Amino acid sequence: MRQKAEAYLFGQILGTHSFLLRDGFLEPDEYAEIKEQYFLPGGETGTAATVLSSLGVSVKMDGTRIGTEVAPMLKKFYEDKQVDLSSLSFPEDDPGVMDYVVIAGLVRSPMGRFRTLSEQGIRYWNIPREEDIEGCRAAAIDPFFGEETIRAAELCRKHGIPYVTIDSPHTSLLHRYAAVNVVSKECVAEHYQGLGPERIMELLMNEAEGLVILTQGGSEMLYGRKGGRIHRRKPFSVTVRSTLGAGDTFKAGCVYGVLRGMSDDELVRFSAACSAIAISRFPLPKNPPKLSEVEELIRTQN
Repeated sequence: MRQKAEAYLFGQILGTHSFLLRDGFLEPDEYAEIKEQYFLPGGETGTAATVLSSLGVSVKMDGTRIGTEVAPMLKKFYEDKQVDLSSLSFPEDDPGVMDYVVIAGLVRSPMGRFRTLSEQGIRYWNIPREEDIEGCRAAAIDPFFGEETIRAAELCRKHGIPYVTIDSPHTSLLHRYAAVNVVSKECVAEHYQGLGPERIMELLMNEAEGLVILTQGGSEMLYGRKGGRIHRRKPFSVTVRSTLGAGDTFKAGCVYGVLRGMSDDELVRFSAACSAIAISRFPLPKNPPKLSEVEELIRTQN
C-alpha cells in the first residue's frame, strides 16, 4: 500500500516549452538566437511539485488534464521522484495543455491558449478528490479553477489541512482561509492598481486568517498577519539566469515551511532563499533547489 504523501498540490500542471535567448530579449523584426531550449514539466503546481520533491517532501498532485504530447514527458520526468501522479487523468483525444516561454535574464514572456480554453467553456482540469486531501499534512491550491478550486479549499478546511495559495485577492474565500497567501506583482496589477504596497497589505491582512506575503520581484517583500505590523525582507542576492518558476518555487518553500512548523520570519526567509536559487539556474526542473543549498544560502547571506 502506497504511503500517504506529505503534501497535496492542486492546480496548473503543464508541458512547458522554454527558450533561453543568447543576446537579449526579442526585438520587433529582428533575429534572435536561441541558446537553450527544453520541454519539461511546468505550471504553478508542476514546478512546485518538482521543487518540493527536491527538498525531500513527498507530493501528490492533481489539476490539469494531461494529454498525449505532455504525458510521456511528464511520466518519464517524475518516475524517479517523490511525486504521485495517480490522480491525474490522461485523455487520448487531445495533446494536452502546454505553454511557451521566451526568456532573457530578468525578462520573460509566456504564451499559451488558456484564455481561448476559458472562453470556450472547456474544463481542462480534474475535480479534487477528498481521499487525496485527507491525511496529508499541508496543501497548495492554485486559484485558477473556479468551483474546483473552492472545493479543494473546503476539503482542506474540513480535514484541518493548512494550505498555501497564490495571487488570491482579499475578497476571496481562498485568501481568507489560507495558511499562507503569496501575492505577486501580477495580482497587484489586476486587482490593486493605484494602491501602494502598505495599503494593499492592510486590505489583505484584515481579511486573512493566515500569513500574507507580498512579493515585488527584486524589491523587498512585505509580510504580516491580521492585527500585527507589516514586516519587510530583502531578496537574497544572486546572479539571475532566468526568472521562470521563481514564484512557483517561493510557493513550494512556503509549503515546506508550513510542513516544518516554521515561524513567519523563518518561512519567508526559507522561501526567498528557494526562489533565489531557482532564478540562478536554467532550466529549473533539471536543477531544482536542494535543502542543503537553501540552508547554505541562508547561512551565508542571512
